[in-house]
Amino acid sequence: MDDIGQNQSDPATQVSVSPPAVKKTYTPVSKPTAPKEKTVIDKSIQFLREVKVELKKVTWPSRKQTLGSTAVVIIIVAIISLFLGVVDAGLAGLIRAVLR
Repeated sequence: MDDIGQNQSDPATQVSVSPPAVKKTYTPVSKPTAPKEKTVIDKSIQFLREVKVELKKVTWPSRKQTLGSTAVVIIIVAIISLFLGVVDAGLAGLIRAVLR
């Protein structure tokens, strides 16, 4: 016999599987409680706790590094202010000479 074109599923060999019986039970659902709104004080306290945790992660410079960096900043500010003072005086003299 030629099996082409014939349905190869034999109803005698098919097994019907039904889903297992599920016992439905009713569980009362309580009303969801609304989350308590945080006050400004609660939010502030939470913020400060988070700040404390973050500050523990910071690598602080040593006293020597801090003094060295401060000295560099003061020297650079002095040099730049001296330069700008000289340029300002020069331009002021140039403007005076042009206006005479």
